[in-house]
Amino acid sequence: MPTGTLEHVNISVSDPQRMADFLAKLAGWRRRWEGPSLNGGHTIHCGDDATYVALYHHPSISGPFEKGAPLQHVALVVDDLDAAEQVVLDAGLETLNHGDYDPGRRFYFFDWDGIEWEIVSYE
Repeated sequence: MPTGTLEHVNISVSDPQRMADFLAKLAGWRRRWEGPSLNGGHTIHCGDDATYVALYHHPSISGPFEKGAPLQHVALVVDDLDAAEQVVLDAGLETLNHGDYDPGRRFYFFDWDGIEWEIVSYE
């Protein structure tokens, strides 16, 4: 049976520059690639050597988007949950649904486009 690894997720955002800068602070990621993309859009690949989030923008895209239509949330694992939460708060975003149960601690937040993110630590 084949095995797989998630390489990337491609999401539409209203401001890819802002989101890439935010993810760099939140997860220690870098811009792997940036350039023109589908239908005259612009995309930034933000991640590490193995995985990334593709941040796609087209001038017709504006948020906030409706939760769960169709994406429920994007989850990131971090090594310091408290420091990650401070990055979110410093960006002017609100954290919610804090949990501390097996297998780890977590919180959630909605970004500027209404996309829900889960931040979890297994440490």
